[in-house]
Amino acid sequence: MRSKIKQNRYKPEVNDGGAAVLDSGTTIDVFLKWIMLVAGISVLSLVSIFAYDLVTQSPLFNVKKIDISGNNRVLADEIIAFANLDEPHNIYKLNLYSLEKRIADHPWIESASVKRNFSSKLSIAVVEHEPLAIVKIENMADIIINTQGRPFKEYDPTTDHLDTLPVITGLDLTRADTQYIYDGILINAIMNFLKVADVDMAVSINAHKQMGITIEARDIFNKVKLDNETTIPIKMGFGDYKIKLKKAKTISEYIDKNFPEKTIIAMDLFNLQKVFIKTTLNQTGLNTIKKGV
Repeated sequence: MRSKIKQNRYKPEVNDGGAAVLDSGTTIDVFLKWIMLVAGISVLSLVSIFAYDLVTQSPLFNVKKIDISGNNRVLADEIIAFANLDEPHNIYKLNLYSLEKRIADHPWIESASVKRNFSSKLSIAVVEHEPLAIVKIENMADIIINTQGRPFKEYDPTTDHLDTLPVITGLDLTRADTQYIYDGILINAIMNFLKVADVDMAVSINAHKQMGITIEARDIFNKVKLDNETTIPIKMGFGDYKIKLKKAKTISEYIDKNFPEKTIIAMDLFNLQKVFIKTTLNQTGLNTIKKGV
């Protein structure tokens, strides 16, 4: 005899459509959990906003110390004033990117990096432009170029004090996007020459479209120097500058050894196959002539 099958009391009842009927208490629990979750998120948001306002507005978090590195020409106080950091600022309210851009707008500063520390200290690292030469252009202010050949500042002899830099003439400015640059074969020739020459060798450099560059060199080629001659013009052309400078040194040594009475006053090294040297009698040569008369 079969036993009577009892209904599983743990199985939800099924309505006529076959769907399970949820317990009304379960629905209320889920709804309350959602309400608590939304309320928790709202409370956390309000706390976060309150904490942010407290931190960014409290004088307790004002910048207390500023460390500056990488500056040799620009004074630290000048950088601080240029960046408007000489007034109280909350360290967490500062926009570091905007601050870096502002500092890099200084004529002598190429780039800047700013970091903040939890001890209310601001660290600023700058990279200054390294001046290479002064460029003179007719009817314009003199311009300083850096070691990349890029103009970055008008030259002010009263404050910049760059008397030992070579002075360049014969170049033209070219507009590229939103800035002016020096471009073309002449600036490339000058940059190539300055890479291989001694830093203070050239007093001036003249660029010419057909003749290349001609330098006024300090007189390092004569043992006996003329009283009225402080520089020697040397035509260098468009390239092979390292070889040409070596050639100039060899020629000067030859003249000193074999013709001590002569002083070199000009060189033409445009074509190494046809080198021209101009000399004149120095004081030793003039004395020899007088004695022979």
